[in-house]
Amino acid sequence: MHIGEMVRRTGVSERLLRYYEEQGLLHPTRLPSGYRVYNEVDIDTVRRIRSLLAAGLSTTVIARILPCVCVDGPTLTPVCSDTITELRRERERITHAINELQASRTMLDTVISAAPAA
Repeated sequence: MHIGEMVRRTGVSERLLRYYEEQGLLHPTRLPSGYRVYNEVDIDTVRRIRSLLAAGLSTTVIARILPCVCVDGPTLTPVCSDTITELRRERERITHAINELQASRTMLDTVISAAPAA
């Protein structure tokens, strides 16, 4: 299928599909004319990429773990032992970021509550 059909079937823009290709996440074949041709497996790959991005992972991390994650019904399941370690590391990074954001929000709440009544 050509890129327009891929956009229609995945809901992902042409620009993002090209970006995924640049990042090594997606590997469409190329016609001699340069047009990209996607297959049915690429639809599932895009869905996995979108799920992992929604989980807060960077495309760099996704590139490393994508071959080791399969779709198991509505859930992504890691199938390589190293993937679990990497996902735990990413979870810790996200938890740390959440804690920092909560501390920032608390600081802002303090500053806001110190303001004189309007």
